Amino acid sequence: MKNKLQTEFRFFMSMPRLMRLVLMTNMIYAFVLPIIDIFVGAYIMRSADNPAMVAVYQLCVYTGIPFTFLINGYLLNKINVSRLYSFGMLLSGISMLFMMSLSVMTFAGVAFAGLIMGISFGFFWANRDFLALDTTNDQNRNYYFGVETFFYTITFILVPAAVGWFLVSSTRLGWFDGRIAVAYQIIAYAVIVLTILSSIVIHQGKFKNPKQKKFIHWKYDVLWYKFLGLATLKGSVQGYLVTAPAILVMRLVGDEGSLGLIQSVSGILTAILLYVLGRVAKPKHRLYIFSAGIVVFFIGALTNQILFSALGVIVFVLCKVLFMPLHDIAYFPIQMRIIDVLSVKENRSEFAYIFNHEFGLYVGRFLGLVLFIYLAFYVSEVVALRYSLLIIAAIQLISIPLARNIINHTNRTIDKVKKDNPNLDAPKLTI
Repeated sequence: MKNKLQTEFRFFMSMPRLMRLVLMTNMIYAFVLPIIDIFVGAYIMRSADNPAMVAVYQLCVYTGIPFTFLINGYLLNKINVSRLYSFGMLLSGISMLFMMSLSVMTFAGVAFAGLIMGISFGFFWANRDFLALDTTNDQNRNYYFGVETFFYTITFILVPAAVGWFLVSSTRLGWFDGRIAVAYQIIAYAVIVLTILSSIVIHQGKFKNPKQKKFIHWKYDVLWYKFLGLATLKGSVQGYLVTAPAILVMRLVGDEGSLGLIQSVSGILTAILLYVLGRVAKPKHRLYIFSAGIVVFFIGALTNQILFSALGVIVFVLCKVLFMPLHDIAYFPIQMRIIDVLSVKENRSEFAYIFNHEFGLYVGRFLGLVLFIYLAFYVSEVVALRYSLLIIAAIQLISIPLARNIINHTNRTIDKVKKDNPNLDAPKLTI
């Protein structure tokens, strides 16, 4: 075992230094994401007992993200990408602290906190995506996202269990005079400390900003429009997965302790699988990994719809925890390969595609969340939690043939660009 660990460490150290710094930064921030994704929704449910308020919070988060991508594009002309990246991480902790400090949970307060969190995510994801694209190539991206999602999954094992235990114990044992809001505020302070540490790491390297300043364009290659369709499908399921699981667990299973335990148990095998896939999988395997994730998610949604019980929720969350990293470990390298070739073909900044991609995600997130809010308000909460999840999962099956078409189109485009430009110096287009 020791020799295997040393081998993996040496392999990690063989990667480019800037790529390793980005990975280490994301490894630290990985301890923050489960708290934001899981327990902010649970905190709103505990304080207001209103699923629609959770959905409104997420809608404001998703509205703030593309708006911040736009601001970030202009700021990149003057401020280094690593500073904007660290600012986004720090702002996420501040947003959590603001939420936990609200004396009365109102739609206006929740919406404002969601907007701040959306701004923090905008700075984080805009610059994280560019740094990942700039410091990797097609041959090491499977490994990059395998390691990254491995750590994200590990933290979804450890953090929910630890935070769930802390929150439940603070109530049962009477810590902080039984005020669970104080426990949540302590968690928010811990998040701020972690974001400071990750910010220190990212500043250890000298990262380059995008070369071209212009990043807003109105016309793109047909290949990019196909990928925006895939992004919209991805966004639609994201709109549900940040809202429905927490509400399902709180309604049908129990408290935050149960929520944390379910997330932890479901992530053990997933973490191992992800690292192995990232280590051994080749670019040609991405479609198989992508398809497997979609099918697993559909099975989980179908089980939840049939059973709609504690057991159904547990199966759904197990499938969800497996689906998300499987989907991402294939989706992001596909996206970056497209950006590699189209930025050369259309002679545009890589950030132009990262910026435009966010709006494809936002359309999907908006449609998914609006559907959830409409069903919860005007039909019933049961319908929103039981049936619409299956509808969203069924729609995701369309992603499989679309992704196959996109991969084939990308390969044809690469061949055409090389043929039309025989003297082109574009190392990232090599296979």
